[in-house]
Amino acid sequence: MTDRRPCLPLLLALAATAPATAADGPLPASMAESLTFAVSFDDGLDADLARGDPTFYSSASASREDPVEGIAGPGLERLAEGGRAGGALRFSPENTRAHFYRVPGNLPYTPPGSGPDGWSGTISYFLSLDPETDLPPRFADPIQITDSAWNDAAIWTDFTRDDRPRVFRLGVLADLEVWNPENKDFETMPASEKPVVVVDQTPFASGRWTHVAITFDRFNTGRADGEARLYLDGRPQGTVSGRNQVYTWDPDEAVVFLGLGYAGLMDDLMVFDRPLSADEVATLAEIARDGSPLLDR
Repeated sequence: MTDRRPCLPLLLALAATAPATAADGPLPASMAESLTFAVSFDDGLDADLARGDPTFYSSASASREDPVEGIAGPGLERLAEGGRAGGALRFSPENTRAHFYRVPGNLPYTPPGSGPDGWSGTISYFLSLDPETDLPPRFADPIQITDSAWNDAAIWTDFTRDDRPRVFRLGVLADLEVWNPENKDFETMPASEKPVVVVDQTPFASGRWTHVAITFDRFNTGRADGEARLYLDGRPQGTVSGRNQVYTWDPDEAVVFLGLGYAGLMDDLMVFDRPLSADEVATLAEIARDGSPLLDR
């Protein structure tokens, strides 16, 4: 299965290169205080707000050997206009490289054994595409967060390869030895064994922006009480719950991949250090509905 795809109080500090602010902006104060990373792509590729490294990286593959700053190779460009509220990323089928931001600080990580509350957060972003005509015939991951592989301590969303219409999924796959100790084939595994939310009927369409939000809570508690939720346009799509979500990362190796195998537009990636409530996710989608920016500049 490894060949399935190419292996989401006020802020104390902002990166020196990040001029945007969340405080006193469009977001409610409680959400702005929890924001740890945001990139609008309006002025460039690097994050507007970051608690860690704001730099956008590119490498030849998901192994991340010899990464370079910025875009390298065909299949990806930053649009100055045409985004949700300004700029955006446009991926094309020629995209075969791995593009990413580094996790430390940007997606605050709590390792196993750190306490009863565990690790939690939210990843939010926007897509614009027609999955049936825009996507190439391969698995396409708008977001994949891991330190190793898609099936080992990873959080991802993807469009399936073979389904028509294309199915959208959220995967929250803990350490491989925890969630799949027998290393069963993922595609033939019974659906009940997969830590995945499946959305058969999606709102994705060309010419409109769809909001995607992933919340996760009580990961790395050591208990079978981890929970992850997927929202589209502010509406809940499903939950993965009742699992021991153990994520044993080397934080220095963990990254947020963008657009692995994907073709279409992407905009406004944001990370929060807690699970937003259903009402907060709906609020975020509503703020963005009319094309308003999510950060003051």
